[in-house]
Amino acid sequence: MIFSDFHNIIWLFIFIPLILWVHMNVRPHGRIKFSSVKNLKRLKPSYTIKARHLLIGLKVAALCLLVLALMRPQKGIEETKIKTEGIDIVLAVDVSGSMLAEDFVLNGERKNRLEVVKEVVRDFIKKRSNDRIGLVVFAGQAYMQCPLTLDYGVLLKFLDKIDIGMIEDGTAVGDGLATALARLKDIESKSKVVILLTDGVNNAGQVDPPNAARLARALGVKVYTIGAGSKGKVPYPAQDFFGNKVYQWVTIDVDDESLRNIADETGGKYFRATDTKKLQEIYGEIDRLERTKMEVTSYGDYKELFIPFVLIALLLMIIEVTLRYTVLRTLP
Repeated sequence: MIFSDFHNIIWLFIFIPLILWVHMNVRPHGRIKFSSVKNLKRLKPSYTIKARHLLIGLKVAALCLLVLALMRPQKGIEETKIKTEGIDIVLAVDVSGSMLAEDFVLNGERKNRLEVVKEVVRDFIKKRSNDRIGLVVFAGQAYMQCPLTLDYGVLLKFLDKIDIGMIEDGTAVGDGLATALARLKDIESKSKVVILLTDGVNNAGQVDPPNAARLARALGVKVYTIGAGSKGKVPYPAQDFFGNKVYQWVTIDVDDESLRNIADETGGKYFRATDTKKLQEIYGEIDRLERTKMEVTSYGDYKELFIPFVLIALLLMIIEVTLRYTVLRTLP
């Protein structure tokens, strides 16, 4: 319940003190002479005398109810309709052997590329809502790791399971994109997006990246491409003769031009992530660029509730007048 004219409460602070002041100070002027009131003081007051304060209570209660009626109490009936237009997103992640390179740092510790990518993608998924998201992994071949789903808990479990070595080595960028498109081609959606991340050059698979890009354009799928990895030589883990972990400094090329062409062909954008912070910023920018459209329509209907307050106030006033001139009548 709400009060439409709440400012009328000021009348309570004006009239109630005034009524109480009149009750305490204004007395009848009639007089009766007695030779002595000594015996009268021994008499106990009757119930009618004790009940005379009931009259002022009824007045105050009636006044309070009338003021509440002036404040226009209302009961609101509100209906809100939310119309959402979800986005279908497929995350295509490279799990080739080159993703073992430990040129990224996470929470102060050196991590390989895939570990950092999984953490950043996890944060990206948690920020989404109302969007179906799927997961494709690729190396020498490409597989759908998780189909499009709104169950982000299940999706995150599939994300945790991806690892280097789960697919024969290689970098099939074209196959990775084509596998993602295969899940999107028959879906009726106004917005379909693929976010493809790789750290290498296409050297495997059956589909050329340019052909996959043209297919994406024909299907109306926007592709964001991300080239992951530092430029120049990077530390790559290996084992020495005694089985200890050592690092070899190797150069891993990223085909920036091919990835940029894929993005340009489909109306997307190409990003280069050379460290963890940059990778986080890239997924953050994509998150802002591809937001779910939401339309909120509110309807409000209010029912006036002042009538019961007025009726109860009138009833109390009738009771007060009746008592005043009958049971609780006083002589002047």
